[in-house]
Amino acid sequence: MHSDRHIHKKRFGQHFLHDANVLARIVQAVAPKPGERVVEIGPGDGALTLPLLRALGRLTVIELDRDLIPRLRTAAEGVGELEIVNADVLSVDLRRLADGAPLRVVGNLPYNISSPILFHCIEQLDAIRDMHFMLQKEVVERMAAAPGSKVYGRLSVMLQLACRVEPLIEVPPAAFRPPPKVDSAVVRLLPRAQHERHDADPAMVERVVKAAFGQRRKTLANALYGVLPAEQIDRAGVDPRARAEQLAPAAFVELARIAGLPDNPPP
Repeated sequence: MHSDRHIHKKRFGQHFLHDANVLARIVQAVAPKPGERVVEIGPGDGALTLPLLRALGRLTVIELDRDLIPRLRTAAEGVGELEIVNADVLSVDLRRLADGAPLRVVGNLPYNISSPILFHCIEQLDAIRDMHFMLQKEVVERMAAAPGSKVYGRLSVMLQLACRVEPLIEVPPAAFRPPPKVDSAVVRLLPRAQHERHDADPAMVERVVKAAFGQRRKTLANALYGVLPAEQIDRAGVDPRARAEQLAPAAFVELARIAGLPDNPPP
């Protein structure tokens, strides 16, 4: 006997939100208005898609699972104009979707690839107005963590340099079908204004942050060996004996700036 109930696919990390109260709170947080350019990543069975579409009149969704596409089309009939991009979001050019308008990005992100999706969005930040994502609560805590926190790390620094991070709503496993084994949370990311963004080489910032947190128990002098000698760390106004988790995001920018200077000798 054929059932129209979707079989959730583990390889896609599918957990579909079905709690009406949580959905209403997310839509309220996003506050979509007709005419805005909104892209939803991973619409699943359309629980968030339909209220967004109702408010906007037109919505673009990016869905990898082709089995869900006919269901989404059927659900959207008579509600609004739904553009479906059947692709892995990591291969999608968000700038092209923005088409010159500031893009609002929304999504219940698959937990198994949430960090790569976040970095993919950060790389195309000039096309994005804001982002509202449902993620594993532990990931949201890492994103918003302050220096000195046990969970402060590469994700915290890279996201906080690019955006203001605002945790909004905590969501229990029972709000999903099937329930994940972890708590979830909704977070808002607001890209920093141009004057708030750093002007260091992004590739060098990435390299310094990655090296610094790659061996977080080590002092910066040891963790950054091969990237910056101790005297250059000192020149950046940073104690070479400090550990990465003690530094504010701006300190990594300063280290990257020093590392990128032409007179910086290789260690």
